[in-house]
Amino acid sequence: MITIKEVSAEETYEIRFEVLRKGIDLPTQFSGDFDTDTFHLGVFENEKLVGISSFMKTDNSEFNSEQYQLRGMATLSIARGKGIGKLMLDKAVLILKERKANVLWCNARAIALQFYLKQNFQKKGKSFEINKIGVHYMLFKNI
Repeated sequence: MITIKEVSAEETYEIRFEVLRKGIDLPTQFSGDFDTDTFHLGVFENEKLVGISSFMKTDNSEFNSEQYQLRGMATLSIARGKGIGKLMLDKAVLILKERKANVLWCNARAIALQFYLKQNFQKKGKSFEINKIGVHYMLFKNI
């Protein structure tokens, strides 16, 4: 059985490390993790946490409306291909609508680009490099 619920920032750290930071000298705690407007989602498969994502209220000058940034979306390899990423985005959009947000944006790794495009995100600008991590794209979705 797959369930989704809000989790604490600390609950995201193990999967952030395993999927996003393993072998990379960067922290698993993000700036904004504990801001009052931030929320984190966890997907559980048979009560085991297998996917996480964080949503932080931002003020990116690229967007002229209420906005949130998606950071640190990750799914354990044992749970990929089951729609967990889509499930987290769908749940986040419901929460963001309640919070009157108009835009969800992210800096997505090149390897995840097709996933986000399938979820109706659009590219903004050209690809760019994030030190120690690789090529990224700024993507956004109107809510």
